Amino acid sequence: MVGTMAKIDDSVKKKVPELRFPGFTDDWEERKLGSLTTVVRGASPRPIQDPKWFDKESDIGWLRIADVTEQNGRIYHLEQHISKLGQEKTRVLTEPHLLLSIAATVGKPVVNYVKTGVHDGFLIFLNPTFEREFMFQWLEMFRPKWQKYGQPGSQVNLNSELVRNQEIVLPNYKEQQKIGSFFKQLDNTITLHQRKLDLLKEQKKGYLQKMFPKNGAKVPELRFAGFADDWEERKLSSMTNYKNGKSHEDKQSTSGKLELINLNSISISGGLKHSGKFIDEADDTLQKDDLVMILSDVGHGDLLGRVALIPEDDRFVLNQRVALLRPNTTADPQFLFSYINAHQYYFKAQGAGMSQLNISKGSVENFISFVPIIEEQKKIGSFFKQLDETIALHQRKLDLLKEQKKGFLQKMFV
Repeated sequence: MVGTMAKIDDSVKKKVPELRFPGFTDDWEERKLGSLTTVVRGASPRPIQDPKWFDKESDIGWLRIADVTEQNGRIYHLEQHISKLGQEKTRVLTEPHLLLSIAATVGKPVVNYVKTGVHDGFLIFLNPTFEREFMFQWLEMFRPKWQKYGQPGSQVNLNSELVRNQEIVLPNYKEQQKIGSFFKQLDNTITLHQRKLDLLKEQKKGYLQKMFPKNGAKVPELRFAGFADDWEERKLSSMTNYKNGKSHEDKQSTSGKLELINLNSISISGGLKHSGKFIDEADDTLQKDDLVMILSDVGHGDLLGRVALIPEDDRFVLNQRVALLRPNTTADPQFLFSYINAHQYYFKAQGAGMSQLNISKGSVENFISFVPIIEEQKKIGSFFKQLDETIALHQRKLDLLKEQKKGFLQKMFV
């Protein structure tokens, strides 16, 4: 669909975007939003916590700010429903309308595809002369710029008058339809990929629960064919060689031969991230399939005990507050990686400290797990590695689509 567009030469560009569909040559027109629609604010019954405003049997939903973030601005279902009494205290929409969030998630465009009462944290665009999908995408592109209306360090406060006076450059209705349709199709593709990714993550969660023993059991619920022996109770110290990282503060820079593994190197999912810190030489480097574990976490301890696998030899060096767990011949690295990250509650519970939680060498080495023979470990480790690679592939596809959309938004609007 991109190949049907024409790029506009900068030398002849006036009020037109960089990228356009063929057949459209007219200049875009500068207008104020208020001249294209009637902007009104939603209304909320008060006190909002009173149960008399709500009724599960009502066919009129109740749109809240939380629904916007959960459904990314396209509202197809609502948990709460507003009562007949509540409907008298709000604005009820029975057909799809374009709205704009002006509280909490400020400047987020919204379309309701269900009947709904509208919270006073939204503006509603009534009787528009613009094409709804075009304006939805323009508002999405413009969203960061609403920040200019906020005082430094304060929350942005959008009101009806500010929005009405906002200037926009837009084409004729037919071109608006073409652009809106293009982006709606792109959004549908992004949503489809997001659903696939979410499903894969849920499947992994289910496999983690079923393929490791739980509640004191000696075997998991789900196993590969050919394995029937009980799993053996082992301490982590019997399967790995532990070593603490050390400070490289005086040697590190933003470039060098060896990359430091520090607290910023491991994601919540156990992925390895670039720390951006390097040194030129070290006494000992990490080896392929070494496990590295976070020992300190500022906050809720969600990263405590998270491990990542080192992908290659002699390229990484361990920094302080991160530990090396080098698997011995009785342990499969991929198995341990999945097993440890599936039991984060243990390490979180071991965290000690006030402003920063820390776990000790003893806490790590005393982690007790039920482990099968090495052949079954390898089978399980390989299974989860393949699943993780599939998830990472879908994540990259999704990220690429989002970047492509960002680029199109910049080039297809003035």
